[in-house]
Amino acid sequence: MRVYPIEKAGPAHVATLKTYDPPLTALAGRRFEGVERRGKNLLFRTEDGELVLHVHLMSAGRLRYLRPGEKQPKTPAFKLSFTDGAVLVLTEGGPKKRAKVGLYRPEAIDEELAHLGPEAYRLGTERLAEILAADSRRLHAFLRDQRSLAGIGRAWANEILLTAGLSPYALTTDLEPEEVARLAAAIDGELARGLELRERGASDKTAYRIHNRLGEPCPVCGTPIARVDFDEHTIFYCPNCQTEGRVLKDRRLSRLLR
Repeated sequence: MRVYPIEKAGPAHVATLKTYDPPLTALAGRRFEGVERRGKNLLFRTEDGELVLHVHLMSAGRLRYLRPGEKQPKTPAFKLSFTDGAVLVLTEGGPKKRAKVGLYRPEAIDEELAHLGPEAYRLGTERLAEILAADSRRLHAFLRDQRSLAGIGRAWANEILLTAGLSPYALTTDLEPEEVARLAAAIDGELARGLELRERGASDKTAYRIHNRLGEPCPVCGTPIARVDFDEHTIFYCPNCQTEGRVLKDRRLSRLLR
């Protein structure tokens, strides 16, 4: 695929753009050498090695490459135009603008992402066991923490734990070796499945088997899916496959009933 120079970077929503120096205008006339991923972060490095465009989609962001002539969204959160007429557009559903775009020099982006833990995908059972044993955490919180493992979000934490047959409230330090092996296999399997589906353009409803499917039958055993609500995230799980029939306490509902 031929890489065309950038004609214009922007506009960007004021809540989306997180940097101001270097300015986005510094991208004009440059080419990207490709794209790489670090955790949930996308990095577009310029061919001259001087700049890195950073994109984090958060939970609702979508990044699309539109060929010349394809219909474009009216108000994207960020837009990058190439000299051949193609565009790279970032859109974000919902009222909250949490997706991030920034332009960095290489040493600055390395510092920005220095807090990230090792990549979750293909980490391996042995290394995962070491990380799990280092700190006692509930599994769902552990999987979401980018400082522990990089690359797993809220939805895929739900999918992974269903596949592994593990409770989201199980403690990392209490897992048996066989359970650690199941978790490692589930991480690789679910992330690979998600990547394949997303590359085919699958929607959330197609990609997720348990996330956002409250009351629907578990794809493994048919038991209705349950959930636990928190202020910033929701855990979906199967009481039969993951918690030995126990329904986990919903903290937010409990507070309302006091």
